[in-house]
Order: sequence, then structure tokens, then C-alpha cells
Amino acid sequence: MPMYVMLTKLSPYAVKDPKKLKEIEQKVKKLIEENCPGVKWVMNLVVFGPYDYLDVFEAKDDEEASKVALIIRSFGHATTETWSAMHWKDFKEVIDKLKGVPVA
Repeated sequence: MPMYVMLTKLSPYAVKDPKKLKEIEQKVKKLIEENCPGVKWVMNLVVFGPYDYLDVFEAKDDEEASKVALIIRSFGHATTETWSAMHWKDFKEVIDKLKGVPVA
């Protein structure tokens, strides 16, 4: 199943009480389960940099992955970037299939 990496940045005005983030998380989780039943969460991380969260998930296709981002953005307090990703072992298989590519 295709894998996606999503970076999320919260607005500085998103919540006044940090405990509200747990409440928002539960609402987002419920909406994703209802609207994107094929999504499988691999990892959720809080990061300390230009973004606040890094999520890794699998989805059946780009449409389902875009629904995840739309749901998160629908709360009006976040921006997201979603990238397709591939396991390194799978990428090595792609390399092995190349023909006629010069080796440095």
C-alpha cells in the first residue's frame, strides 16, 4: 500500500489551552476512521522545528491521502504538506530494474 509523510504546522492562535490538542486529536481520528477506512497509521511524531507534527501513514491511493490532509485542515488551524514515500528496500528494487543507466 502506498505510504505518505505529512508535515503539519499549527497556527500560533490554534488553541489557548494545550489540553485542547488532545480533544482535537480525537475528533480528527474519528473523522479519518469514518472517511478513510483504508488508512493505516505507521507513526505520529511531535517535532521541534518549522513544523509541529510528522505523520507517516499508508493509504490506498492519493485521493484517500488527500482526504486525510483535508480533514486536518478543516479544523482551520493547521497547514499541511503531504509527500508520497517509499521504503528503502522497495526503492532498491526500483534501482535493480533500471536498464542502460551508467554506473559512476
